[in-house]
Amino acid sequence: MSWQSSPASSVAELERLLHQVEDRLDRLSRRAARTSSAAPRAVDRAGESIAAALSDIADRFRGGARTAQNEASQFGDDALKIGNEALRTLTKEVEQRPLVTLAVAFGVGMIAAGLLARRS
Repeated sequence: MSWQSSPASSVAELERLLHQVEDRLDRLSRRAARTSSAAPRAVDRAGESIAAALSDIADRFRGGARTAQNEASQFGDDALKIGNEALRTLTKEVEQRPLVTLAVAFGVGMIAAGLLARRS
């Protein structure tokens, strides 16, 4: 349409164009409002998902640490039992054969002294 036509038709055309622009701006502002109101919810959901994943990972690490602690405790208990048994056996041998035990201890001491003398 030409702007050279009658002033009334030009004004009507301008009003129609202004209404179209207003309608488009209104639709855009509604979309922006929906998007901006949905964005915090999306961020919250993402944050909740990340928090849940991190919590799951932390729980797995805690479970692994508990398992390792239990295994170490069991190993320590087993080592303690073996050490106590060895000490009882050694005590029994010393009581039954004191001279043999003394001779073995003397021999081990001599070997250790010989090895230390070579280093010097």
